[in-house]
Amino acid sequence: MLSTKEILDNYIDGAKVKVNDAIKNTILLSIMSGVFIAFASIGYCFGSATAGKFWGACVFPAGIIMVVLSGTKLFTGDCLFAIPLLTRDIRIKDASKTLVLVYLGNFVGAIIIALIAVYSGIFDNVKNAVIETAVAKSSISFGEAFLRGILCNVLVCVAVLMSLGAKNVAGKILAMFPPILVFVLAGFEHCVANMYFLPAGIFTALKYGIKDNLNIILQGLYSNLIPVTLGNIIGGATVGAIYKFAIYRKNDSNDTLNIEK
Repeated sequence: MLSTKEILDNYIDGAKVKVNDAIKNTILLSIMSGVFIAFASIGYCFGSATAGKFWGACVFPAGIIMVVLSGTKLFTGDCLFAIPLLTRDIRIKDASKTLVLVYLGNFVGAIIIALIAVYSGIFDNVKNAVIETAVAKSSISFGEAFLRGILCNVLVCVAVLMSLGAKNVAGKILAMFPPILVFVLAGFEHCVANMYFLPAGIFTALKYGIKDNLNIILQGLYSNLIPVTLGNIIGGATVGAIYKFAIYRKNDSNDTLNIEK
C-alpha cells in the first residue's frame, strides 16, 4: 500500500500524461470508458430487475474497474485534475480541453452501446424497467440532481485514489468496489452512467412504442445531465483540493511544493 503522498504524486504524473496526449488518443480512450460504464449500467439493469437493487449495485463497479485497469479516460475521475492544477503541474487550458474531449467521448461510447443493446432485443423482458429508470432520473429536480452528483463523485474519486494506492490488480479491485457500491446503492448520480441510462430509455421507448413518458426522458438529457455534471465536477474537485491542501504546502521562500509535517 502506497502512502497518500505517493498516491497523489502518481496521480499528478498520470494527469500530466493525459493532458498532453494526442487528441485522437484522448477521444478513442474516452469512447472506451463510455462503453465500459454503459456495460456496467446494463449489468445493473439486469441485476436489479432479476435479483434486486443490491445485486445490481454489486455489478456496477465492474465499469469503473474496467476503466481504471485498462487505462481509459473517464470524465468523473478526471475531475481530480484539481490536484495537478493546484500544484501547477498542468495548465487550466490543457485540463479544460481534455475534460471537454473526455466528456464528449464518454457520451459517444455510452450512446453507441445504448443503441446496440436496445435494438439487439436483450431488453425484451425488462423494457419497462429501462424506461422507468430513465423517467426516474429525468424527474429529479435540478437541486437534487446537483447534490447527488456531488456525493457520487466524492465516492468515485476516492475510489480512483484508493486504487492508486494498491500495488496489485486484486488490491485495486478491492479498493474500488466498496465506494462504487455505496454510490449506486444510495442512488447518487453519475453523469457518464446517465449518458447511457437516458438514451437507453429513449431508444427503448421508440423500439417498443412505449411513448407515454418519452418527452420526460428527452428533457432529462439537459434537466438531469447538466446539474449532475456540475455536481460531479464540484465533488471531484473538492476531493482533489482537500487532499492537495492536506498533503502539500507551498514553501514561502520558493515555488516548490513540500510535504506538510
